[in-house]
Amino acid sequence: MVAAAFIGPGTVTACTVAGAEFGYALLWALLFAVLATMALQEMAARLGTVAGAGLGEALRRELRGNRLRWPLFALIGTALYAGNSAYEGGNLSGAALGIEALGGGEGSFRVAVMTIAGAAALLLALGSYRLLERALIALVLLMAAAFLAAGIVVGVDMRALVTGLFVPSAPGGSALTVVALVGTTVVPYNLFLHAAAAKARWHPSGDVAAARGDTVLSVGLGGLISILIVATAAASLFAEGMRVEGAADMAAQLAPLFGDFAPILLGTGLFAAGLTSSITAPLATGYAVAEVLGWPSDAKDRGVRLVAISVVGFGTLVALTGVRPVEIIITAQVANGLLLPIMAAFLLFAMNRHGLLGSAANDWWANALGLLVLIVSTGLGARAVLAATGILG
Repeated sequence: MVAAAFIGPGTVTACTVAGAEFGYALLWALLFAVLATMALQEMAARLGTVAGAGLGEALRRELRGNRLRWPLFALIGTALYAGNSAYEGGNLSGAALGIEALGGGEGSFRVAVMTIAGAAALLLALGSYRLLERALIALVLLMAAAFLAAGIVVGVDMRALVTGLFVPSAPGGSALTVVALVGTTVVPYNLFLHAAAAKARWHPSGDVAAARGDTVLSVGLGGLISILIVATAAASLFAEGMRVEGAADMAAQLAPLFGDFAPILLGTGLFAAGLTSSITAPLATGYAVAEVLGWPSDAKDRGVRLVAISVVGFGTLVALTGVRPVEIIITAQVANGLLLPIMAAFLLFAMNRHGLLGSAANDWWANALGLLVLIVSTGLGARAVLAATGILG
């Protein structure tokens, strides 16, 4: 589930836009985001593995009797619900964009959104989506292999790629794109999802090494895919001066290798990534709300399912606003980036509770990494807000 949430249509879109508009210049933001994801997801996995608790459940335990408990829970719930509804709108838009790329035509977008939303809601209601997820993830990985092959064919500039990764720069107008790259990589709701998944898989054995290795492998692979997409877009779209307005523009970066098959490949991948993520985002919200309120946090529990389906409903409204799908997807990633500091702060609080984690609580270096992520993500979010309001260019 965590892998499905990591590689969504937002990843493909935000990385394509970053490469098409700014070349290799923003790869440093992606590298930071991947390392930040490893650090935070390792903490979430350790929490579930050792404490046998999801993030929401851990906060509920540790804040018991604290007068700030309910205001903080209201902040978590509101931020997650609003952020994930926007994110769900991006997921549904991405899946519908994939259908357009497959030849559905522009008029098919609204029908596709409602059909996909209905399918996601039904799967969540029935709790029978795990098999489908495996098949869809395979399609997403196929698309990732296509980006790798296309990157080789179009001739990625390795010197520019290395410079972009390790020499930070912020071209004019790139602030929102930087936050979108962070938001599509360090997905806040994944912290809740990962802790719950680790609890189910590794507790009570407490195999932290296995949980950590699994995290590094999955996040590292996802990060490599993201870097490949940016590099391929930089070598093809940026080099040709193309802007990304829709699925056809995104498919153009695969055309040098796959020709007329490129839209089909991209469309299938976008559809698979969108449908898979449109299940995981609502499910994570359901887990979080259930854990905070003390409900049973099982995917088949009525409370979890009702919250999840309501997120699908609000996400559908976001997708049907009439705004261009690419803009919806990018805006959703920005919302995720702004939500990240709040979730990171709560995770750091939980990971320093020795009564909860014992010797597995954060040591100084884990806290240093977490604080760095918190400070940088807060600064990027503030810059994005200032840029969006016109105070900062």
